[in-house]
Amino acid sequence: MTPQRRHATPRRLETVTDIETIVGRPAPMIMLKELSALDEGCRTVLAHSPIAAVGYRDSDGTSRTTFVGGAPGFARALSTTRISFSLPGTSDPHGPVSLFFLLPGVGEILRVNGTAAGRKGAQTSVDITQAWVHCAQAVLRSGLWNPPTTPSVPTHRIEGDGPLAGPGIADFLAAAPFLALSSWDAAGGSDTSPRGDQQTVARILDDRTLVIADRKGNKRADTLHNLLQDGHLSLAALVPGRRGVLHVRGRAAITDDPALVETMALRGMSPHLALLIDVEHAEVNGNDALVRSRLWNPGAHPDRATMPDLMALGAEHLAANAAGADGGPPAFLLKAVGAIPGMNRLLRWGIDRAYRSGLRKEGYGDIQPGAGAHRGIRRRRPTDVGTGEPSLRQVRVAEVRRETPSAVTLVLEDAGRHPQPFDFRPGQYFTLVADIDGRPVRRAYSASSAPGASRLEVTVKHVEDGRFSTHVHRGLRVGDRLAVRGPSGSFHAQLQPPDDTVLIAAGSGVTPMMSMIRTRLADRHGRDKIALLYSSRTTEETIFGDELDRLAADLPDRLSVTHVLTRQAGRLDADGVRHWLTQRSPTPDTHYYVCGPDPLMDAVQDVLADLGVLDEKAHQERYTSGAGTGNTTTVPQEMRVEKDGRPLGTVTVEPGQTLLEAGLAAGLAMPHSCTVGNCGDCMVKLNSGDVTQNEPNCLTPQQKSDGYVLTCVGCPMSKVTLDITDP
Repeated sequence: MTPQRRHATPRRLETVTDIETIVGRPAPMIMLKELSALDEGCRTVLAHSPIAAVGYRDSDGTSRTTFVGGAPGFARALSTTRISFSLPGTSDPHGPVSLFFLLPGVGEILRVNGTAAGRKGAQTSVDITQAWVHCAQAVLRSGLWNPPTTPSVPTHRIEGDGPLAGPGIADFLAAAPFLALSSWDAAGGSDTSPRGDQQTVARILDDRTLVIADRKGNKRADTLHNLLQDGHLSLAALVPGRRGVLHVRGRAAITDDPALVETMALRGMSPHLALLIDVEHAEVNGNDALVRSRLWNPGAHPDRATMPDLMALGAEHLAANAAGADGGPPAFLLKAVGAIPGMNRLLRWGIDRAYRSGLRKEGYGDIQPGAGAHRGIRRRRPTDVGTGEPSLRQVRVAEVRRETPSAVTLVLEDAGRHPQPFDFRPGQYFTLVADIDGRPVRRAYSASSAPGASRLEVTVKHVEDGRFSTHVHRGLRVGDRLAVRGPSGSFHAQLQPPDDTVLIAAGSGVTPMMSMIRTRLADRHGRDKIALLYSSRTTEETIFGDELDRLAADLPDRLSVTHVLTRQAGRLDADGVRHWLTQRSPTPDTHYYVCGPDPLMDAVQDVLADLGVLDEKAHQERYTSGAGTGNTTTVPQEMRVEKDGRPLGTVTVEPGQTLLEAGLAAGLAMPHSCTVGNCGDCMVKLNSGDVTQNEPNCLTPQQKSDGYVLTCVGCPMSKVTLDITDP
C-alpha cells in the first residue's frame, strides 16, 4: 500500500442540494419498506442472527462502532419496540443507537435504529424507532461470505506519526473489504450502514486520512445527509477469517473531486462520491463476537431452509405500508402478487439479476449472487482456513441442584438437533464456556456423574471473586445455554479397575472421585473395593455427604468413607494421611487418586513416596485458575509456526487473541484439548519472542525453564516463532 500525499484540498459538498444533484432522491418504494416497530419477520431475523454492527455515543460524546453478538438470538426482542443485547466494555450508550443484523451467507441485512433505554450489567436496551431491510449490495461488493483467504505476512508501512501509522493498521485496512459506518444527525438520530468494496473498502491517503468510495445505491443516502449536519463518525472494519476488528473515529467530508474518485474506479467506472475521513483514532482489537459467531464456518451456520428470506420480508413491509401511501403501488396488488405460488422464488431471481446488472455497471466483474445473494462476488479460488474456535458442544441447563451452601451441581443436556450421550472416562473434566458481561469465559470442571448418560453433571463450588462460579451461583437458570468442550485430562479411572482403589480428596476435589465411585458401584457384579478419605470444613459443607454415606451403608463390602471435618479436627496433614493408609493395609497393586488444595497434594505425594508407591500407581489432579491472560499486547503480532524444522505458516495474532486461536483461525494443525491451561496438550516450544500467559497453569518449572509455553492461554508480546513438534 503506497499512500498518496494530498497536495490540494478536494472540493467538498456541503448542502442537501449538492448531494441530491449527484445522488438523486430515493424512490417512494424505498421509504415505504420502513417500519416503526419490529414485526414478526424482524423478530425472526433477530432470532437467527449471530452478529450485528452497532454504533453509539457514550456519556462523553465519543463515537463508537463495533460488532456484538456471538450466537443466534443474542439480541432479544423484549417487545415490538424494545430489544436488549450484551455490549462489552464499560462505556454506556447515550442517545441514539443504530444497528444492522447479519445472517451468515445472506446478502440482505436488517437495519434497526433507536434510542438507548438503559443498561444493566452488560445488557443494553434500545427503544426502536425504525427498522427496514437493506439491499445486498455492500455484502456482494465485499464478497463477505466468500471463504477467507490465507492471512498474509504484514508488509505495509505508513510514514508519519498519525493514527493510521500505528502497528498493524495499514495491513488490516489493505485486507478489509467490509465495514460498518456510524453517523449522527442534529435531531437525535443515528445510522449504522454497511460499506463493502472489492478487496479494500477504505484506502489510506496518508497517516491521518482515509477515503471510502460511495458507489451508487438505493439513494437513501442516510450517511451523507447525517454528515452534512454532524461530521463526526466512527467505523468498524473486518477481514473475513480474522478475529480482530479495526475501530476508527474521526471527522468526514463528502467530495466529488474527480482527481480523487477516479483513483477508485473499477473498469473505468468511478464512484459518484467519496468520504474523506480525518482520522483521530485507529486501533485493532480482538472481537469475541467474531470468534463465537464462527461466521466463515458453514458448518456452524443455521440451516438455510429455516432462515427468513429478507427479500420477501422487505416485500411484506412494502405491501403493509403501501395502503394509502402516495406514489406507492396499491397494497392489494402487492399482497395479491406475493400470494401467487412460487412468486418469492421468481422475485428472488429477478432481484439477483438486478444486483448483477447494477454491480456490473459499477465496474465489478463476475457476480454470482446465487439463491438469496448468498455467495457474493467470485474471486480467485481461495485457500480455506479454519474457524479459530475449538469444537464446542451446545448444552442446556436442565437442573441446578444445591449440594451445600457453597456448591451446586449443574445438570446439562445436549441442545443439538440430535442429542448424543456424554462419553468420557470417570475423573476427566469438561471446559464450560459462558457468556458473562458480553465476553466468553471458560472454566474447567470435573464431571461428577457417570459417563454414557444423556445428562452431564458438573459440580461448581463458589469462589470468592470467581467470575465464572459467581455467574453459576447467582445468574444461571434452568433453560440457559452454555457450551462445553471435552472431555480432557489424564486423571481418570483405569479401564480395568484394580482390586483396590484409594481416593483422597478435600473440598470440591471430591467431584472427579464421585464420578469414579458412581461408575464402579453401578456395576453390581463388580468385586473391586474403594476407600475414600474426604476432608471438608463442616458437615454442612461436605459435598455429596448424604449420598456417600448411603452408598457406603448399602455396599459396605465395596465402599468405605472416612470423613475429616477440619473445623473440628484441624487440617488433614501428612501424619493423618499416613495413619489412615496404614490402617487400610493397601496391597502393592492399589491405585491412588488425589485431588485437593496444593498442601494436601504435596503431603500425600510425600507419604506415598515414603511408602514406596510407584509413580504409575499415584494419580493427581491440580486445578488451575482457568483461561485468561494478564498483560496482553495492544497491537497485532506476527506468529511463525514450525514443525520438525519446517515452516507451517505465518499468521497475525490479534490483540486479546491467544496463540492457539490465531493458529486455528489460519487453518494450522495446532495441538490442543482443554483450552484453559489445564491439560498441557497445547504445550509448544517458544523459539523466539516473548509470550505472556496466565498463572498458575499446568506447566512445571522445568518446562518453563526449557522455553515451553501453552498456546491456549498464551498471548504474544512481540513477534514470535513456535515449534509445535511433539515434545
